[in-house]
Amino acid sequence: MEQKPEIIITKSDLAQIEALLASIKPLPESADALEGELARATVVANDQLPSNVVAIGSEVTFKIIATGATFTKVLCLPSDVESVTGGISVLAPIGAAILGLSEGQQIDWDSPRGQQRIEIIKVAHEH
Repeated sequence: MEQKPEIIITKSDLAQIEALLASIKPLPESADALEGELARATVVANDQLPSNVVAIGSEVTFKIIATGATFTKVLCLPSDVESVTGGISVLAPIGAAILGLSEGQQIDWDSPRGQQRIEIIKVAHEH
């Protein structure tokens, strides 16, 4: 199995996601992958998160390596997906995959079309 890239998340994102996972019964299949990502993450204070790292609320531009297609999405909690333009849930497989990644990092994720590799191109945080 390929080694996964290092990920960094904030204490507040971790708390929000843990509360979310605790509130959902039964957990969706994607929750297992998300819990695995949380378990291996480096957790930092909110003001210590590097500006190029994906967090909840980040606008993320990523590329699917196989096709070269690029997308820009905002990573958010499931309750915010409908109200955020371009929102993608942290519970969605792609949302769980990109959480905590830095610009330039790549990761494989299980998409509806099978496993695909994506690369984080740009991360922008709301101010």
